[in-house]
Amino acid sequence: MPSPSRRRRRVAECLAAVVVALLSGAAARAHEIGTTRVAVLFQEGRTYEVEIVTDAGALVDKLEASLGRSPTAETRPARLQSLLASFDGTFRQRVKIEFGEVEARPEIAYSVAPASDDVSAAVATIRLTGKVPPGAGQFAWTYAWTFASYAMVVRSVPTENRVTEWLEGGQRSAPVALALPAPAVDRLGTAVLYLALGFTHIVPHGLDHVLFVLGIYLLSNRARSVLLQVSAFTVAHSITLGLSLYGLVSVSSSIVEPLIAVSIAYVAIENVFLSELRSWRVALVFGFGLLHGMGFAGALRDLGLPRSEFLTALLTFNLGVEAGQLAVIGAAFVLVGWPCAGRVWYRRRVVVPASALIASTAVFWTIERLLP
Repeated sequence: MPSPSRRRRRVAECLAAVVVALLSGAAARAHEIGTTRVAVLFQEGRTYEVEIVTDAGALVDKLEASLGRSPTAETRPARLQSLLASFDGTFRQRVKIEFGEVEARPEIAYSVAPASDDVSAAVATIRLTGKVPPGAGQFAWTYAWTFASYAMVVRSVPTENRVTEWLEGGQRSAPVALALPAPAVDRLGTAVLYLALGFTHIVPHGLDHVLFVLGIYLLSNRARSVLLQVSAFTVAHSITLGLSLYGLVSVSSSIVEPLIAVSIAYVAIENVFLSELRSWRVALVFGFGLLHGMGFAGALRDLGLPRSEFLTALLTFNLGVEAGQLAVIGAAFVLVGWPCAGRVWYRRRVVVPASALIASTAVFWTIERLLP
C-alpha cells in the first residue's frame, strides 16, 4: 500500500494535471457556441441562396491547416476576404448542397466585415447561390468547416414558413421539403435542445465561467460557504439573463467581457488572503453574477431563440447553465475536495496555488480583452 506521503504527492500531481488541462485552453475564445450560423432561402422553388456567417480568422486558419500550412495571424478584413477567395476550391470540398440525388455547384461570394467591437472577431459572410434543379423536391446540407453546434434556418418565399435544424460540424442535415409546411411547435424538443446548449456553454465551452465557479468552490470546504455563493451567483445571472434577452438591459460585450475576467481574478486573489466566507464576498459574487448573466445572454442571443417557444428556451438554457455549474463543483469535490479538504496541507498545497493560477489566467484575459 502506498505511504501517506506518496498518496499526497499523487493527489497533488492529479490536481496539477487537472489545472493544466483547464488552463491549456486559456487562449481560446470564452464562448464558442453561436459563432457560425446558416440561413437558406428559396425563392418560389426556383432559386436558392445559402448564407453562412462565421468567424473569418478561424475559418482562414482551418483552411490553411487543411493544406498543411501554418495558421495566419492576419486580422485585416480586406486581407481575410482575399484569402478566403483564394481558398475557394478547398472551401468547396467540405460544403455540400444536394437536391435529391443531384449535388449542386453554386456560385460563391466571400465578404468580410470588421469586428463590431474590440473583443469580437472579423465576421465572414459567405453566400452560395444557384438555381433549383427542375423537379427537385428536397434539399440537404452539409458544412464541415465548423466543429461546434450551429443552427440552419430554411425559409421559403412567398410562404415565409421556416424550418430550423441544429447540426454538429460535418453532420448532414435531414432532407427538407422545398414546399415547406407550417412548422409544428415542439416544446419538449426545444426544452431538451436548449438544456443541452446551456450545459455545453459551461462544460466544455465556458472556460471563464468554469474558473469563476472553481474560485467560488476553493474559498472554503464548508458546504454552507459554497451554497451561499452559488445561490447568490445563480439568482444574479438569472436576473440579467432574462432582462437582457427581453431587451430591458443592454451593455456592450466590450465592457462585459473584460469585467467578467476581472471578476474571476478578484475571486481567485481573495482566496489567497481569505480562508472563510465574509458577508461582502456574497454581495460581490451577486454583483459578478449580474455580469456573467449578460455574458450568457450574449451567447444565447447569438444562438437565436424560437419565437413560439421563447420562454421555454430561456428557462431550459438557464437550467442547463446551472447543471453545468453543479457538474464543475461536483467534479472539484470528487477530485480534490473529498480526498484532500480535511488535510492540514490542503490550503497551502491546493487552494493557494490553484487560485494563483486562476488569477493569472484571468488577468491575462482582462488585458487581452481590453487591447484593441
